[in-house]
Amino acid sequence: MTLLQTDAIAEFAPAKINLCLHVTGQRADGYHLLDSIVAFANIGDRLWLRPSQELALTLEGPFGPKLPSGADNLVLQAAKAVMPGVTGRFTLEKHLPPASGIGGGSSDAAAAIRAVLRLTGMPPPADLAQRAAALGADVPVCLSPGPVRMRGVGEHLEPLISFPECGVVLVNPGVEVATPAVFRALPEKNHPPLPKTLPHWPDPAALATWLGGQRNDLEAPASAIAPVIRDVLCALRAQPQTLIARMSGSGATCFALFQDEARAAAAAHALQIRQPGWWIAPGRLIG
Repeated sequence: MTLLQTDAIAEFAPAKINLCLHVTGQRADGYHLLDSIVAFANIGDRLWLRPSQELALTLEGPFGPKLPSGADNLVLQAAKAVMPGVTGRFTLEKHLPPASGIGGGSSDAAAAIRAVLRLTGMPPPADLAQRAAALGADVPVCLSPGPVRMRGVGEHLEPLISFPECGVVLVNPGVEVATPAVFRALPEKNHPPLPKTLPHWPDPAALATWLGGQRNDLEAPASAIAPVIRDVLCALRAQPQTLIARMSGSGATCFALFQDEARAAAAAHALQIRQPGWWIAPGRLIG
């Protein structure tokens, strides 16, 4: 199917942050069961889709050269998965470091799906969630970015209607940590889940206090593989306005929450002076 409209479609692919991540089990097929609070930031990649007689991808941005531009790229895989035979030229401006625990590839794939549906004017297929999940466990949650409780292997999604707007700083020390290696290094696979009923968080401080009683069960094994993660967390926790700091996903990106975006920007500036070699990005969580 050839795209007929003439205007380019623009999509934002935000960073996905696991504010907490409990590993609650492992299925017989090897997939791990999770219970996680997921939020998205106004920090991310940008994707454009224009009509073309072929399906193609151009990579730009600071991390574009690190990605494959051929059939292995999730953007092209997502386009073909949602609409076999589709054509169009994607341009991906890659700002999020790859393999960093903030769902960059999954968010790019979800953005590609949204772009194809918008540009073709076609309704979403009835089995969109299943097609998205086949691309990766995090793709379904990235289709409609917003705060959500994610359970199972990523298929059970419960939107969080009331969620405070927080400032956030993302920091990656420039190392890639392979997710399978982190899960293999996790000695215990059956940890307690999050509370059955989640509280109301009236402000960022309340959210941070509650998160302080939760965990990322992958933080310890990831830090054993890449000890620099501990340095990142120490640097974030040393900022005077930090409410909480934790690793996201399987690492190595870590985050810190702040009362507002201005405080996050100030902390990011201080960190950039001390650690010019780290990737540091301030912003806010998308409510």
